[in-house]
Amino acid sequence: MTRVIHTGDTHIGYAQYHSPVRRQDFLDAFDAVIDDAIDGDVDAVVHAGDLFHDRRPELADLMGTISILRRLDDAGIPFLAVVGNHESTRGGQWLDLFERLGLATRLGDEPTVVGDTAFYGLDHVPVSRRDDLDYAFADHDADYAALVAHGLFEPFGYADWDTEEVLAESDVEFDAMLLGDNHTPDVAEVADTWVTYPGSTERASASEEEGRGYNLVTFDADAAGGDDRVEIRRRALDTRPFVFVEVDLREGEGAARVREKVRQHDLDDAVVLVDVTGDGDPVTPAAIEEFATDEGALIARVTDRREVETDAEVDVSFADPEDAVRERVEEMALSEAARDVDEAVRADTLPDSNVRATVKGRIEERIDDLDAFAGSEASGDDTGDAENAESDEADDDASEDNADTDADTDEGDTDEGDTDEGDPADESDPADESDPADERSSETPGTDGQVSMEDYL
Repeated sequence: MTRVIHTGDTHIGYAQYHSPVRRQDFLDAFDAVIDDAIDGDVDAVVHAGDLFHDRRPELADLMGTISILRRLDDAGIPFLAVVGNHESTRGGQWLDLFERLGLATRLGDEPTVVGDTAFYGLDHVPVSRRDDLDYAFADHDADYAALVAHGLFEPFGYADWDTEEVLAESDVEFDAMLLGDNHTPDVAEVADTWVTYPGSTERASASEEEGRGYNLVTFDADAAGGDDRVEIRRRALDTRPFVFVEVDLREGEGAARVREKVRQHDLDDAVVLVDVTGDGDPVTPAAIEEFATDEGALIARVTDRREVETDAEVDVSFADPEDAVRERVEEMALSEAARDVDEAVRADTLPDSNVRATVKGRIEERIDDLDAFAGSEASGDDTGDAENAESDEADDDASEDNADTDADTDEGDTDEGDTDEGDPADESDPADESDPADERSSETPGTDGQVSMEDYL
């Protein structure tokens, strides 16, 4: 029997709503998963990608993650993982660094056996490169086998990856596929194989209303019962509360009614998201947000979804103007190189005096890679954290409220979220169109003043 915690889409480093407190929340959620792993004495922690929200995590996020993984290692519990689209880099992966430190194992086409189960890995691969995959996995002699992968697989929402094709073409017969990218937890049986998402460990977008958690997976026919060889159970995490307030204003009602509805909830240290509809009077979002924070909320965002016809001058509050830019960039289906340049130009951590040199360096890095200058597919690889729209991409509020995970895109969403639910997740991640994460090249990316992985390797 083998018992593992299956988690993913932790998006460490995501400063949701530009809040340092929310940034810490994402690290704390991962820490809570590891606490449960140690307390439950599981055989391994399996992470299905998007450990980090960005491919250039800050030093504090790296050090925090290393500290957590050291505790897991001290408990003798292996950390098995694959690379997600949010954290994928052109050269070595952060997961390679943790592996070199002896704190993690990067799963691939060779089996990593824990107990009586062989684990394999499939990093995130852009849709445009999946035709080249042959799903050739080395043989194993364990009793069970599981594939850990990052992507939007059928039959779940926003899917762009054929699960039956993966299972049919794989050289190994898998008992389970442990997935990441879709922020909505779910489970299904495909071709006699259990396929499951644990969901994100923190709410990366406003669409992720349900509680967060992870999966406890047991490979054992007796534990599962019947003819099943795999048992999947959901475990909840205690994360920061989100308060969702829906206000349908009738004619003659306005800000006072909205405040009354908000006051009915426990706002203490919560993220409060107010959604206004109906035929009532115009409402100034900034005033309601200030009221909620005065009542104890950590963060408040108001979305007025009505089209109000009025000659009066109405104040407008933008939760995050950057969201509009990110949304437009995603719609343009830019090439990998263009998205890389866009990231450098808009990065708030890069001094203006360094922008020209940084852009020049990034273009020179890719000058021999013609594919990098080809336009990306309109669907984008970040729909995973698309799930929301879901997905991965957990971004700020104003424009990303969609369905559910890594891409909330509904107009007026005050969420910053990943859409990874599709994977966090969020700001459109320039790494989504990067080279397949499973290519471990030694190419050294250009520096931009931020901490890079190559500084550690």
